[in-house]
Amino acid sequence: MYWINGQQHDALAPSDRGLQFGDGCFTTARVVDGQIDLLPWHIERMQQAAQRLMLPHTDWPALELEMRHAAESIPLGVVKAILTRGSGGRGYSPQGCSHATRIVSRSAYPQHYLRLRERGIRLALSPVPLARSPLLAGLKHLNRLEQVLIRAHLDQTDADEALVLDTAGLLVECCAANLFWRKGKAVYTPDLGQAGVAGLMRRRVMALLAGSEYALYCVSEPLTTLADADEVLVSNALMPLLPVNMAHQWHYHSRRLYDFLSPHC
Repeated sequence: MYWINGQQHDALAPSDRGLQFGDGCFTTARVVDGQIDLLPWHIERMQQAAQRLMLPHTDWPALELEMRHAAESIPLGVVKAILTRGSGGRGYSPQGCSHATRIVSRSAYPQHYLRLRERGIRLALSPVPLARSPLLAGLKHLNRLEQVLIRAHLDQTDADEALVLDTAGLLVECCAANLFWRKGKAVYTPDLGQAGVAGLMRRRVMALLAGSEYALYCVSEPLTTLADADEVLVSNALMPLLPVNMAHQWHYHSRRLYDFLSPHC
């Protein structure tokens, strides 16, 4: 089910710049018992993305209300919110775009995540690298063609998720999740200053690690850093946290960090 600017609708103007240029941003949220998990963080992430992308005026109270409305009476599900620059302008110029387009949708929860929490997952190395782009790094913008190609390659394997490097050969993330690995009491996650998406569950995990027995480090490391890891985890707002049994050619058996984090995620 879709709402566009607060009205139930499933058709977007062909002139909308989200369609024309991928000109906008989005966030995807987990719904539990009719409530959106981390809703203030989802709104904050959209506001930060809108500011960096210089999107036009957005009615933020309306967007939050629309997201809450979409989540009503759902025991477990997904609400997605999209902002585009709207229609207007000529070519790439944003002139003439005065109001952002708000798109909110709801859908069923991906049930396979429930099974994977118990089973654990396998990560395959993707042949598709992410371009380094500090101007857009961290944002969940609408230009997701790299992820589409990563997923297309992943679909040809029997792995559950992909290990993704950037064009400098450094670990960044997974196709649709952030990455953590543990060595003893040191926990590492890729620095996202050049590429990748700063996920909200990544933010929650980092907050949970602060003040714990674990020390967290944001690093720029090659794939081989996973060779001597004790444990690997992936996260996103829907999973929200999954243990990794195998990443590329390396196997993992510990769930110590997962057991510490998962009750709070």
